[in-house]
Formats: sequence, structure tokens, C-alpha cells
Amino acid sequence: MSVTIYHNPDCGTSRNTLAMIRNAGIEPEIIEYLKNAPDRATLKSLIARAGLTVRATLREKGTPYAELGLADTSLSDDQLLAAMMEHPILINRPFVVTPLGVRLCRPSELVLDILPAGQKGAFTREDGEQVVDSEGKRLL
Repeated sequence: MSVTIYHNPDCGTSRNTLAMIRNAGIEPEIIEYLKNAPDRATLKSLIARAGLTVRATLREKGTPYAELGLADTSLSDDQLLAAMMEHPILINRPFVVTPLGVRLCRPSELVLDILPAGQKGAFTREDGEQVVDSEGKRLL
């Protein structure tokens, strides 16, 4: 079973998502997208398959979003994608691809909706919030 995560190890949400994938007994393909950004066609496909708009996948915090004027609603999807290609930190994360679909996993527990296997045990996010109980039942 193939699972891919577009991961940023410096992001708590991304780390939590990866940990939940592993808690299901799955070792995913990990793409550190800041080092190996998806090409334009792949990014466009991820966004579409997740059912999102390009604008909805832009990350503002800790990025050049404001400096680049990306809040301007007159910018086209092509212009926003070009900015994301030039500055991959603008791509919100983590995107996860499984046989059951694609999700931008914010919050991290959204990954549970598309994992092809259940949780093997309890899971608590880094912030201390329990997501899955000891029987593998989702709490959030």
C-alpha cells in the first residue's frame, strides 16, 4: 500500500501526521518538499485531488506571503503557483496521498480519513491532545 507525505520535519503538524501514518503500521514515502519541491503539474494535481483552491493551500505564517503581495485577490492561480514554485515554503503542509485520496492534513488528524489501515494503538499529538485511544478509536 503506497502512502506519500509531503513533509516538513520542522512543522509540528507535519510531524504529527507522519506519526499517525506510522501508528497505522505504514511506512510512507517521505518527500521533504522544501528540499525536493513537487513540480508544477504535481502540485496542481495534489491541490485539485484534495478538492482545494490554490489560494487555500498558500501558507502565510513564516513565509514571504506578505512581501510578495499574495493577499491580492486579483492574482491568478497561475501566478500563485509560480510563487509557490519559486518559494516552496509557501506550500501549506502536509499533503498526504493514499489509495483513498489526497488531503492537506491541517489539522493533522485529517490523515485518518484517508489511511488504508486503522490506528494500531493510542496516539497523542505533540501538544498533548489525544487523537486516538488505546483501542485505535478516533477521538477528534
